[in-house]
Amino acid sequence: MRKLIVSPSPHIHSKDSTRSLMLDVVIALIPAVICSVVFYGWRELLLLGVSVATCVLLEWAVTRFLMKKPSTIGDLSAVITGILLALNVPYTLPWWILVIGAVVAVGVAKLSFGGIGQNVFNPAIVGRVFLLVSYPSQMTHWEQPQGLFGVDAITGATPLGAAKEGTLGQIDYADMLFANIGGSAGEVCAIALLIGFVYLLCRRVIKPWITLSIFATVALTALIFWGVNPERFTDPLFNLLTGGLILGACFMATDYVTSPMSVWGGVIFGIGIGFLTMMIRYFGSYPEGVSFAILIMNAFVPLLNRWFHQKKFGRK
Repeated sequence: MRKLIVSPSPHIHSKDSTRSLMLDVVIALIPAVICSVVFYGWRELLLLGVSVATCVLLEWAVTRFLMKKPSTIGDLSAVITGILLALNVPYTLPWWILVIGAVVAVGVAKLSFGGIGQNVFNPAIVGRVFLLVSYPSQMTHWEQPQGLFGVDAITGATPLGAAKEGTLGQIDYADMLFANIGGSAGEVCAIALLIGFVYLLCRRVIKPWITLSIFATVALTALIFWGVNPERFTDPLFNLLTGGLILGACFMATDYVTSPMSVWGGVIFGIGIGFLTMMIRYFGSYPEGVSFAILIMNAFVPLLNRWFHQKKFGRK
């Protein structure tokens, strides 16, 4: 009888790798990065460089000298963390504060758990929330976009902040879609973020269920409250286009490591994020709640993975 030799699993290999997937995410973020620099100027480019450099250098140093492991900076995950963190802060933020946020994101939220694939919470969001709690005045100092070559900056509240204070005037949805009036760099152009989201879908890097369930929940919740009291609560389109909702729903909630593996788990995950976001926006002390909502739902991912299983090979 001929002896059958079976190699160790996995038996089906894919051309995709961690680096190729992360490279697609970097490419998808390029439109948002370009718009942020065009609208916010060279200072935003400086923050992007500082954030990415700090994340990459810290990951290299920790893995090389503390963890005694081969460097993982080649997988580009640290680059993505740096980009997302820079897009989640005001362009007026002092660079040294952003360095602290990058250290928390990579050193605490990622490497302390063992590195990529083992972290429970999204590193960029952890860094952003830490800075928001630790440096609230700097993290909530907003200026309207002043352009690549600069004009006199105008300080003002974001649309969500104005709505929270009851000072929101006439809503211009075109501004919120193409060039948001104030906010973090990642909020400046919703179209640029959606282009990146479509790119990731076309490349099959992510599935749409989490993002669409977030959008649907936010729209439905806003519709209910707005229908009950339109003078107090903002409408669905306003809530979809303002704040960091699109950035969070398209690029942060869909993180492979910190999101559920199954379709229905992802749907429940997205519903939870959307509902918590609206509760924080309407009734919380902060005008924006996407980051907090994603962090809270990250903690439920192990339970969702346990409740909703993917079908095993060979079973109906």
